[in-house]
Amino acid sequence: MRARERDAPEAGPVGRGTTEGGTGMETEAPQGEEERPQEDGTQVPAPAPARPRRRRLRRLVLAGVLLLLSPVLVSQAALAVNNLGDPADGTRTRGKDAYWLGHAWVDGRKDQADVRALAERLRGTGIRDLYVHAGPLEHDGTLPASAHPRAAWFIAAVHREAPGVRVQAWLGDELASESPHGMRLERAATRAAVVRSTREILAVGFEGAHFDLEPLHSGDRNYLALLDSLHEVTGARGVPLSVAAHQIDPVPGFHSFWGATTGHPKWWSQRFFGQVARRVDQIAVMSYDTMQPLESTYGGYVAQQTSLALEVTPPSTDLLMGLPFYRENRFGHWAHAETVAAAVRGVRLGLSRTDADRANFGVAAYVDFTATETDWASYEKGWLR
Repeated sequence: MRARERDAPEAGPVGRGTTEGGTGMETEAPQGEEERPQEDGTQVPAPAPARPRRRRLRRLVLAGVLLLLSPVLVSQAALAVNNLGDPADGTRTRGKDAYWLGHAWVDGRKDQADVRALAERLRGTGIRDLYVHAGPLEHDGTLPASAHPRAAWFIAAVHREAPGVRVQAWLGDELASESPHGMRLERAATRAAVVRSTREILAVGFEGAHFDLEPLHSGDRNYLALLDSLHEVTGARGVPLSVAAHQIDPVPGFHSFWGATTGHPKWWSQRFFGQVARRVDQIAVMSYDTMQPLESTYGGYVAQQTSLALEVTPPSTDLLMGLPFYRENRFGHWAHAETVAAAVRGVRLGLSRTDADRANFGVAAYVDFTATETDWASYEKGWLR
């Protein structure tokens, strides 16, 4: 902080003098002030200029702003430093990557030629799982069959064109955790309906169920209870239960602070992340929309998220880190910063530092209908070669 400017001199006598016919005791006006006559003829000095006081106020405001920004600047510097170094050899695909696909694949907008092109794109990559949007779920947990009329056709087409690729149903809904509208997991009937919907979607032929319920607050016991019930269903059929997960607190307790100040606690505690990871077969971190302004800080952030997730995910659970195959420019996501190249580098750095030999690990690309050749090239160069 810079030192405060000295106070301006107080108004008052700066010398003595006499005027013709005077007593010799009249005081001169301070430098820079003019005397003003009053109704009775006496002279009083004008008020001191306000400029010094304004200067002091500006300095105080600047000092306050710097004080508020200091933690942000320190954290950004720390993330940039976290992006330094070289990933370890061998920290590349394990053949357990995933790809989120939009609804067009199961509602009739895609045909056999599209599936062939998709299979060609997947050939030679590490992508094993497709999360195909087959919902959304209704707020009461039900899933009308009309939401995915071409699902069975698509699954069969993928099996023909891309043998070995697994097709999972991507199901989700908005939760009523921050508004009066949405799914209410605290209702036992709603959770039971989600379980029934999962049985129905697996009967169509999907080879797993992937859930994305948002915004999901850290510590939600009803969500954990739902996962326990869902895992019984998927386990009985021998298919994976998969979830999309929120990011982990970059500093302990940050979700509580952010929730109190914004009403949207965005992050999960590391402990809650671990509780979720132990109840599923796959957990995919949505490691994008991070508010990071630079590629360097985004890469450092993803490296940190990868390490935090590895620390609490059981070795038997597939841990996938999300890659942003899309471009947006808004407060939470800057396209120039959140690039696939930066994300892949961050993933490899976090893996190198925490568990370089981890077998059940991969990346998940979001999403097919915004993916570009640049995204694919960055994935292939950074993660496959």
